[in-house]
Amino acid sequence: MNSPAVRVPYMAPDGTEAAVRFRVELEKGDGGDRRFRWKSGAKPCLYGLERLEEARKAGSVLLVEGESDAHTLWYHGIPAIGIPGATNWNEVRDAGHLDGIDQIYVIVEPDKGGEAVSGWLATSAIRDRAWLVDLGELKDPSGLYLADPDRFVERLQGALDAAEPWRVRAAEIEDAERREAWEACQALAREGRILDHFARDLRRSGLVGEERAAKLVYLAVVSRLLDKIASVALKGPSSGGKSIVVERVLSFFPASAFHELSAMSEHALAYSEEPLEHRMLVLYEAAGLSSDFQSYLVRSMLSEGRVRYETVEKTAEGLRARLIEREGPTGLIVTTTAVRLHPENETRLLSVTITDTREQTSAVLAALAEEEEESPVDLGRWHALQRWLAGGANKVTIPFARDLAEAIPPVAVRLRRDFGSLLTLIRAHALLHQASRSRDDKGRLVASLDDYEVVRALVADLVAEGVEATVKPTVRETVEAVAELAGENGVTEAAIARKLTLDKSAAKRRVDQALLAGFLRNLEDRKGRPARLVPGDPLPEDLQILPEVEKLRGCTVARDSEGVTDPPAPWAGHPNGSAPDDGFAEATEEQLDLADRLYAEREDGP
Repeated sequence: MNSPAVRVPYMAPDGTEAAVRFRVELEKGDGGDRRFRWKSGAKPCLYGLERLEEARKAGSVLLVEGESDAHTLWYHGIPAIGIPGATNWNEVRDAGHLDGIDQIYVIVEPDKGGEAVSGWLATSAIRDRAWLVDLGELKDPSGLYLADPDRFVERLQGALDAAEPWRVRAAEIEDAERREAWEACQALAREGRILDHFARDLRRSGLVGEERAAKLVYLAVVSRLLDKIASVALKGPSSGGKSIVVERVLSFFPASAFHELSAMSEHALAYSEEPLEHRMLVLYEAAGLSSDFQSYLVRSMLSEGRVRYETVEKTAEGLRARLIEREGPTGLIVTTTAVRLHPENETRLLSVTITDTREQTSAVLAALAEEEEESPVDLGRWHALQRWLAGGANKVTIPFARDLAEAIPPVAVRLRRDFGSLLTLIRAHALLHQASRSRDDKGRLVASLDDYEVVRALVADLVAEGVEATVKPTVRETVEAVAELAGENGVTEAAIARKLTLDKSAAKRRVDQALLAGFLRNLEDRKGRPARLVPGDPLPEDLQILPEVEKLRGCTVARDSEGVTDPPAPWAGHPNGSAPDDGFAEATEEQLDLADRLYAEREDGP
């Protein structure tokens, strides 16, 4: 026997029926909310899309939860659109429908549904046009009407007049969260060498070695807060510890800083609804990224700061073109067993090879055998540090950038990209130490030569290797071993592994790198036969690409000091410009002015 139900048609903007939802129960049950059910095959959408033109003419619309509230408002001639449940907003599907409407009043109900609305609104494209409406205990428009039908319009208008712009509420919440974060991280934020403290805590967390790789990944994730983000590829043999390094580093960041994937379909980067703006996309064991199209999307994301993908979709009106846009900027961290990624992606990332020596393996085994428990690492202060950094103005200037550029020999076109990555990492290091950095007269953090010195130690050899101005010590060692062992018929990889006391997989990776660079040749041209290796092109003399910091000292003293203030208090960048003992000032201006100033800073910076 069929149960009674209310059939609710959902219309498309052109007035045709797009979907159907049924109300099958009046109240929520103990086992959950089973009041609604979509017709089989229906694609959920906003309720009342056929009335959008009325809203555009009025210049405003009320966004409410459910169909009954929409009908209450329509009955009184008020433009409204219904969301079929607080958690059912779909940014890709829904936000575009509200284009051209200047004011979007969002009813935020005082329950978990209201919390859900606030959650998706914070990342939605409509947020800057959104005004939050609080109806108090009456909860929603239908409740307001039932409480006093004769005064419904008057009381609703009063609530709309008192509505708070989303940017004000967001500024208040952000300000409070940053105060709380500062209390938890201020001792760490004031340290002079934060990366050294990170390395110590990382060792305590159980990571053995790989300090340089870990620091570089950490700085790359910090750079997510900038306009340009650094990207890193960790390379090495299977079971070499690449993923462990990344996982341990990411544990020092809140989950909002990154999006992890162990695999990704060809079109996932275009169709996923996961926000990527100012976040790191982390791909584990991505063997070169699986397809040319996937590599293209990643390349677009890294180079243009967003993904734009136009496709054709089947609709009720036939095939229609659709432009999918994913806003960035977004950085990439990838671990791979591949010696080289797609050639056009390779130049967009800094490549770090995991240590493959027997000494490193021995150290890892000893750590695994250690039974004495370490004291737990306080990750809370590290997460708080990132929340505090994310809440401030993050524009950084590098006064010595011109001198640095002039000191770098322009030996390869790739340096144009690597120099950009270098500047990004310098900015990230300055941003990390903003509590002890100066600001210029434009409010920007001023990077110091200390920032360059730390970053140079991390990437100098990587930059030189990337432009083939030097050769990795491991590759040089491998080529020299081949030169020593090879006769007329060459030498096998197995012999090289024995000579270098490496396992076969590590020796093969080194050989592959040398073959790709042309420093070795393989005399064997028959498939399935062991390689017969002989020396190839001569090894170049090492050329220093990044100048030592001493070469830059004193070059820019006059230019650096112009317009620069003293080192700021740790709350520098806060809109109020001064602070009490707790590191933050109480608001002294109107709420809207406070929010506008804060978000103007956010637009000037990342």
